[in-house]
Amino acid sequence: MKTMIVLSLLLNVAVLVPVTLGLVTDAAWTGEAYGEASPARGILLAVYLAILIASVGLLVRPAPDMVAALLAVQIIYKVITPFSVGTLSNPVVTSNLAIAAFHTVTLFLIFNRTTP
Repeated sequence: MKTMIVLSLLLNVAVLVPVTLGLVTDAAWTGEAYGEASPARGILLAVYLAILIASVGLLVRPAPDMVAALLAVQIIYKVITPFSVGTLSNPVVTSNLAIAAFHTVTLFLIFNRTTP
């Protein structure tokens, strides 16, 4: 369980550092994946930064129940994304689903308190 917690949190950091940097700098690829700069994209950036900060904090001081809450919210929003975007072909949607699957394993292990 502890290994998967660390891996899920590291996955968040590994994905969110380049994504947030791309959104902040308005990198060319962000328009393709997230649409043009807008207030909505700014709100998404804030949500991503919150998840990134929480993930780093939980890497420093892991608390399984807090990790479970973070991952549960992420899983829910990531699974809803294809419906809210209306497609599976967007790269953000497909990566969200893959990350949700990974986090689901971690969440299952936290709830069952088993060790891989």
